Order: sequence, then structure tokens, then C-alpha cells
Amino acid sequence: MTAHARIDVGITAAPMTYSRNIFGHFIEHFHRQVYGGLFEPGSELSDERGFRLDVIEAMRELRAPIVRWPGGCFVSSYHWLDGVGPERRSHYDKAWRVTDPNTFGTLEFVEWCRAIGAEPFICTNAGTGTAEEMSDWVEYCNLPSGSGRWADLRASHGSPEPLDVRFWSIGNENYGDWEIGAKDPHEWSRLVTESAKMIRHVDEDAVLLTAARADLDWMLPLLDGAGRFLNALSIHGYWDKLSQVDEPSDYLTALSHALEPQADIETTRDIIGATGLAGRVGIAFDEWNLRGWHHPNGNHPGRIAARDRNDINSTYTLADAIFTAGFLNTCIRHGDVVTMANIAPSINTRGPLFVHADGVVRRTTFHVMAMYATLLGEATLPSTASSPGVEGAGIPALDHLITIDEDSGVLSIVLVNREPVDGLPVDVRIGGVALDGEFEATILTGDDVDAYNDVDRPDAVRPVDRRLRFDRGTVVLPPHSVAICRVPLPLDHAAGVVERPGAVGDWSLTARSWQRTR
Repeated sequence: MTAHARIDVGITAAPMTYSRNIFGHFIEHFHRQVYGGLFEPGSELSDERGFRLDVIEAMRELRAPIVRWPGGCFVSSYHWLDGVGPERRSHYDKAWRVTDPNTFGTLEFVEWCRAIGAEPFICTNAGTGTAEEMSDWVEYCNLPSGSGRWADLRASHGSPEPLDVRFWSIGNENYGDWEIGAKDPHEWSRLVTESAKMIRHVDEDAVLLTAARADLDWMLPLLDGAGRFLNALSIHGYWDKLSQVDEPSDYLTALSHALEPQADIETTRDIIGATGLAGRVGIAFDEWNLRGWHHPNGNHPGRIAARDRNDINSTYTLADAIFTAGFLNTCIRHGDVVTMANIAPSINTRGPLFVHADGVVRRTTFHVMAMYATLLGEATLPSTASSPGVEGAGIPALDHLITIDEDSGVLSIVLVNREPVDGLPVDVRIGGVALDGEFEATILTGDDVDAYNDVDRPDAVRPVDRRLRFDRGTVVLPPHSVAICRVPLPLDHAAGVVERPGAVGDWSLTARSWQRTR
């Protein structure tokens, strides 16, 4: 048994709300994410629109708040007019070097988002596109018919009412030489400034983001020029680099990256603050995943076929689940500046949902995202932790998060044990008082760190509901596990709780408040 970890939860500071868009999603026209993923006309599992009904059901389980589309690298040579109207034109996608039929375009995307209950988030072409093309797309989606050419075009396509797409991003990774239409920092600042200006002239209420990275030389010109138009900066992260060689890292190597997302967030926050935009411009981690996508360079058939390796379900183990939990914890803890995060992608490739001809498989990461989307409160309480380290990974064994549902008064205590083999004793104190008793919990773990789900074993890793016992503050977590424990806050004055001052405010509790009957 390893040494004890400890969590101290503060109860005198006001809870901090965070955006549910941190549980966001991303779909790109890559491999089988769209075609053969969420969109499969003719399948017995699809509706009359071509949408896979089992995929819609699974995405609803995730309570997906927002979905980013159509890329990704794909968007930097994508022209939206090719994907609207009855006469669709296929195009050769210069990013992924395959032909896209454009049968899934703007109207289909927005309709699919509505079907799963998510907000649509459109990323525009800032590679081969222009500021005018980007703003025309906004007009097509958001202006009433009769306003102009593009709004009238939408109406002629069977959508007389505006689509009301609130979230827009200018470009994708245009800082990288791998991107079609890459720019240097000053070129990028000029293009984003003019594009944002034109978009604001079409829809001044659009929530506007743009591609950025945690780099001072890149961001200073961008924020100096375009910062006044922006709501957030988009940053990306894939930590297990697998694009050319598909050799996924083992458990300890994968989790050794667990602290790196926080470093990117804090660097970006500091740059935003240095330009005087703190509190006005946020951060959207709108592409993230532990493992990068496998797509060896070239358009030789064998290299295109190599993308099938992304579908090997044994890749997605408890390492992916535990990294995902830690990533979400990090974003929520920084919820004062992180306004969105979008797992990349949602479906197939490295996504939490694997779709095949006969059904779907919920990978380990699916269950973590479902737990977070359904079990957490809408605000966080401040907390600190101490923890022993994980030998061989250079990270703390414990990760945690404390949220509160301010209507019900239920705390959700997230406890992540990164230890591959050992249980982890954790001492939990709330307002200095040891948590004592048994509480309902949902726990995700597996037989070992390499456990995974597949077509023939869909439930090898799945969350289970049980009760966790805290003995004078101490609970022992299973190895390689994610647990969310729900602790009801006593609301009656006799139990020792002083009057609650409002939806968000100061909490003052006595020791008796946290003691439960064994």
C-alpha cells in the first residue's frame, strides 16, 4: 500500500462556475468519423436522413453540449459552397488526400447537432479561404432570408429560418507547416483581424474564436491586432505522438504527460493577461486527446489504408480513461479562463465511440466523459491536495476535483488513482473536518491497466455504482480508477448548517454537517 494522499476542501470561498462546453466534441472529415460513422445512408441502423440512430443515442448519453466541425486540417482546403444545396460537388481533400463527396455539409451538420442536443460550432477555412468566404458562411447560417444573397440561398435550400450557429472559429492550426495555407504570425494577425471584422459586421453576437498556440511570438501579434474582436483562443494538444508510427505508449509513459495540458493553459493565460485582455478572451482547448491520429504521409493506397489502425480498440485502455479524467479536471479547475474543450474526435479514429457496421462500442474514454457530463455539479469548490508520486511516471498518484450542485446541495468528489497496481488511501477533509460514513459513488476501473472494450467484449470496462466508505476521512481507491462520490450536503439547520446565502456564496458548516450514520 502506498503512502496516504490528502485532500482539503475549502468551504468559505464562493463556488466557481465553469462552462459545460468543457465536455465538448469534435468531428472532422477524416477516415470514418463522418462517412461510415455518424452518417451512413442506406444502413439499417440509420434514419431517413442517413444519421446513425445508435450514434445519436450514444451522443445523447454523453450530453454533448457543443460539436466543432468540419475540421481540423480538412477545413483548410474546404469550401462550404460545395457542401450545400441539391447539387453537391465532390472535391479532392488536399489535407487528407482523399475525395470527399460533400453529401454531409452545413445543413446536415446543424441538423445532426440538433438531433443530439448540441450547439453547432463551425470552424472556417483560413487556409485557402478568404475573409469574405468566411463571413459569407456566417450570413448563410445566421441572417434572415431577404437579407442578402447567401441567406436567400439557404432559404432556397429548404431552411427559411436562420440556423442560429452561435460559435465560429477562424482557421485551424495555421501556425503549422503541415497545414494547408500556413501563415507566419504577422500574416495570421492581419487575416484574423479582417476576417473577424467582417464576421462581426454580419453577426455581431457571434462567439468568435481563432487558431492559436501557447507561444508568445505567435500570440502577441494576433492579440494586438484581433484581440478586440475575439471571445477565445483555440489551442490543441495530442500528447502521444502517433501520426507516422503507430506505437501507442504504455500506461506509465502515457500518464507521464498528465501535467502538460495545465502548462499550456497557464502559458496561454499569462499571454492573454500580458496583452490586457484577461477576463475578455478565454481559452478553448478545441482539439485534444491523449493519442494523436495515425496518418502516415503520402497518398499511396497502403498509407491511406494505414489509417485503419486508428480502429484497433485495444489501443484505448485505462491509460486513456485516466488521462481523460485528469484533462477534464484541469480544464474545470481553470474554468475562469477555459471556456470550452472538444475531444478530438468523438467518433472513430481515436474517439470515445467506435462505430462499426452492426453497432457501436463505448470505449473507456466514453464512460469517463459520460460520468463527468452526468454526475458533476455546475460549480467547483476550492481544494488542495498532497500525494505520493507514481514511480516511473513523475506525476502525483492522486488527481481530484470537487464540484457542487447548488440546487440540491450535493458535492461530487472526483478521485482519480493513477497508481497502476496499488490501492491509494486518501484522507478527505472538508472545512478541516474529516469526511466520515458511506456515500454513493460511481467507479470506473478494470482488471488491469490494459483493459479495453471491443466488439466482442463491449463491457469489459464500464462504470459500476457502489458505496464508498470514508473511515474518519480515509477512503482506499482501487488502482487505475476514476471514482465520483456524491456527498449530500445537509440543509436543515439542526444538522449544523448555517443559512445558505444564495445560489453562489459563502458556505459555513460545522463538524457535525459532514458526519453520516454508519
